[in-house]
Amino acid sequence: MGEVYAPSHAQLDLGSRQAIRDAVRAFEPALVINAAADTFVDRAEAEPAAAQRVNADAPAILAQEAARRHAILVHYSTDYVFDGSKPSPYQEDDPTSPLNVYGRTKLEGEQGVAAAGGAYFILRTGWIYASRGRNFLATMLRLGAEREALRVVDDQVGTPTPALVVAQATGEILRRCWEQAAGAYELGRGLAGTYHAGCAGQASWYRFALAIFAEARERGLGARLKVRQVFPITTEEFPTAARRPRYSVLSKEKIQRTFGIQPPEWQEGLRRVMQEYALAAAREEPVR
Repeated sequence: MGEVYAPSHAQLDLGSRQAIRDAVRAFEPALVINAAADTFVDRAEAEPAAAQRVNADAPAILAQEAARRHAILVHYSTDYVFDGSKPSPYQEDDPTSPLNVYGRTKLEGEQGVAAAGGAYFILRTGWIYASRGRNFLATMLRLGAEREALRVVDDQVGTPTPALVVAQATGEILRRCWEQAAGAYELGRGLAGTYHAGCAGQASWYRFALAIFAEARERGLGARLKVRQVFPITTEEFPTAARRPRYSVLSKEKIQRTFGIQPPEWQEGLRRVMQEYALAAAREEPVR
């Protein structure tokens, strides 16, 4: 296993083009994985310049530096590059039309990565969550412990996906690139492009919330929950600064066909994450 350099926000300012260049040139990596983004979707509407620097400019510079030294680049993007008007799962080559600043800047980041011309993998995904950190699952469990009734949007549909599922897909792609003793970069260039990664199936935020509470109770966490009723509401009943696509399910056919990656159903992904959450709760560990 090679050396890994994973700088913190304090160590690497992604808003600084020169800082990015200096970091890549100093470390001279064979692989660059860009999991950083400004994901505060509503805040981006008021602070578009900040989102532009991190979501659009930084990936382009990383891709240029990676191509310069023949390093493979993995960049994560979002289902929000689409407007949600398509009634069936989005393919990688479907027309993009983001509805908000976040989606627009992420799309520009994709374009910058592709324009660098190196060995790159853009992995679009969406509705990401985990047993730790700030995400929809954590929010529902927190609110469910505080309130007896919740109102959750039921007319936005996507595919809930644990971060681990995307990480495993990334690992399989990179394994393919390095399956020979040499030539990983050229193999990467041959397979380079945009892929959709994540779970299979679809749900609304409301259906996802119901499944979260059902899994929590199934795993003995019911005593922690106060919530008894969850009401479906429309997007109009929950106004936000940024518009969201009503339908952002991504087809996983290309990643299956190219790499043999079979996405798990989103319900199976939720069971895995809730098992991890329950184990942490049993050890009385704080879920951050």
